Amino acid sequence: MGTVSQLHDNVRPPAHRIETEEEAVSAARQLAVVFRQRANERDINRLMPNAELDALSQSGLTAITVPPEYTGLDISNALLAEIVAIIAESDASIGSVLASHFRVLEGLRNQPSEELKTALFNRALDGDRFAATRFADQAGLVAEGSGFRLTGRSEQATAILFSDWIAAAAIDPAGRRVTLHLQRDSDELQTVDDWDAFGLRTNGTATMIAGKLHVNADTVSLAPSGSHTTESSLGLLLQAAVSLGIARAAFADLLVMAKDPSALFGKIGERAVRIEAATGALERAGRKLDMAQVSPAEPAMADAYFSASSACLAATEAALNTANALFELARGATGSLALNLDCHWRNARIHDMTIQREPLLNTAGAYVLKTRES
Repeated sequence: MGTVSQLHDNVRPPAHRIETEEEAVSAARQLAVVFRQRANERDINRLMPNAELDALSQSGLTAITVPPEYTGLDISNALLAEIVAIIAESDASIGSVLASHFRVLEGLRNQPSEELKTALFNRALDGDRFAATRFADQAGLVAEGSGFRLTGRSEQATAILFSDWIAAAAIDPAGRRVTLHLQRDSDELQTVDDWDAFGLRTNGTATMIAGKLHVNADTVSLAPSGSHTTESSLGLLLQAAVSLGIARAAFADLLVMAKDPSALFGKIGERAVRIEAATGALERAGRKLDMAQVSPAEPAMADAYFSASSACLAATEAALNTANALFELARGATGSLALNLDCHWRNARIHDMTIQREPLLNTAGAYVLKTRES
């Protein structure tokens, strides 16, 4: 991989620049209509949404969190979560790709190198997509010339297949946690499509294998310390947004497929209330994260993290509960391969598996106690 100045060599048609939050929401809704049309076909046959993701990039939506000092829009986090939920409702796999992308951009916001941020934010503005992974502890990162040589295998990670850039966590020769910013099409970096889960089948999860990849020092940065970073909080908030999208999609099918809905108002209403409560939790967490980004003192950052954790649990439970209700209330229709109604349950289950629930439960409990005391 070259130096930061060479990161601009990746050429693609410039993406549209979204100017307002209203335009961002409108673009998301228009794309969602298109994405929904063949979502079942893609899920059943595992057809990758390459064209859909290119349309997403060219629309400008993938750049809406670039900070204004880098000529970006930097929309509010509550609205960002809603946009991810809109996309995830149309296709949960595309929503999870978008969530991963925005988390990486949030991590980039907190990097100290202005040259690195300028180069990569410019790529995001032009429509490039980002993903993140972690190289296993046994991976080799040794000093080599003006940087390091990376060898080894990464963990499986969402969106790798569709990314232009990888933010890869690793351990440097001094034992410090660092982030490597890698071009996915580097000659010594191999992408392995080894994802065979029964849900989120087309979210681009893959493994990276580095074979003596040279990484320049100016594309390597120290990983932020602490567990309450804005990157972590945004990651949780957008995981919640994907779950909320799955819940809404399942609920929409539930309203259509439920047998004798007039006799089931109570059960349907319960699911509607859960989804509405999760939506409110995301909005609250988004506002707290806005404050933490503006004033990154530890109390504000911890508050944002606690709130995002609670929102993540609420949305996950709403998705699982609504997907289960579809089996219960639609009865035999859920067994139809053509209708593919079981995709909501499969997506919710696989998405739930990516979330470490016990730490989140502890975090959510601390948040509830803190809120009660205040």
